[in-house]
Amino acid sequence: MRVPVIVDDAPSPTTLPDGTTPTGAATTILAVRTALPPHRYSQDDLTELIGDLCLAPGAERTLLRRLHASAGVRTRHLALPIELYAGLGDFGKSNDAWVATGLDLGEQALTGALDEAGLAPRDIDLLVCTSITGIAAPSLDARLAGRVGLRPDVKRVPVFGLGCVAGAAGLARLHDYLRGHPDDTAVLLTVELCSLTLQQRDDSPANLVAGALFGDGAAAVVAHGRGTRGRDGAGPTVVATRSHLYPDTEQLLGWNIGASGFRVVIGAGVPGMVRRHLGADLRDFLAHNGLTVDDIGTWVCHPGGPKVLSAVADVLGLPDGALDTAWHSLATVGNMSSASVLHILQNTRETRRPEPGTWGLVLAMGPGFCSELVLLCW
Repeated sequence: MRVPVIVDDAPSPTTLPDGTTPTGAATTILAVRTALPPHRYSQDDLTELIGDLCLAPGAERTLLRRLHASAGVRTRHLALPIELYAGLGDFGKSNDAWVATGLDLGEQALTGALDEAGLAPRDIDLLVCTSITGIAAPSLDARLAGRVGLRPDVKRVPVFGLGCVAGAAGLARLHDYLRGHPDDTAVLLTVELCSLTLQQRDDSPANLVAGALFGDGAAAVVAHGRGTRGRDGAGPTVVATRSHLYPDTEQLLGWNIGASGFRVVIGAGVPGMVRRHLGADLRDFLAHNGLTVDDIGTWVCHPGGPKVLSAVADVLGLPDGALDTAWHSLATVGNMSSASVLHILQNTRETRRPEPGTWGLVLAMGPGFCSELVLLCW
């Protein structure tokens, strides 16, 4: 296994085990930072309170309690104090809360990542901003521009609709951009306030699963096309990416949007899709880059839920502990949609940083139904 070499502030292409090099330049991740709301609750404390919101008075709570107990979540952060959710009432009020809290968390994540990278807001050339839990025009990135001091000529790409896959897909799109603009600095900002989409007086299994699983947060990644720019701790590098959209799966995951806002769609077939398709797609992607599953030393996997994580581990034949960072993220903050995989990447860089030359893989799945794979080298 060979290591990317940085010479004169620019990385040489990573050499693959078969002696070839991937097409295009590598993208260096300079910083990753997550921002969480201050309202933190244990799962045990939330169970009955969410039941009060979602269920009719006096309704049976056996399914609710079973879902909360089996979600793999111990604690979560919510956009608002839990006692304020009953007063939201309609989509307009929920979306207003998404804008207000999303701007605060987005600013924290963005400025925190820039500080870590040793950069200022005016250094950003491209800002990709993704969320699936609210809508705004002007978009969050436009509203943040004057607030944090972005340049007037900054390129902005607001993204809606990718959901849980957007953290990995957004990182891949930064890489695509930086291959053509290697001297630029590109930032991905994800803002997901999933709790604000919870439907009141909705006892559907999908809504109850969402109420047991999802948490709120924001995350930002700062990347550059030419090495570390002198910053200690930069990395890993993005080497290659692949997207895959599965036909006839549009009803498996997403939203039904109506007068009450975003009504979640979570099909029972999601783990089955992982088992049927992910193994072959991922192995083909790795083989294209001269690698196998056994070559991957670090897995940055979106924590879709216990059944999804178990399906990923089974279909890839991963050793015990390979997905520990994903399980830990799920337990401590829940599923934060697009922000989760970046939360896991941050934890990997800070607490489980691999040895130089270690291969890593970022993977996530989302509405479409689709998957996104990002090959890393540390």
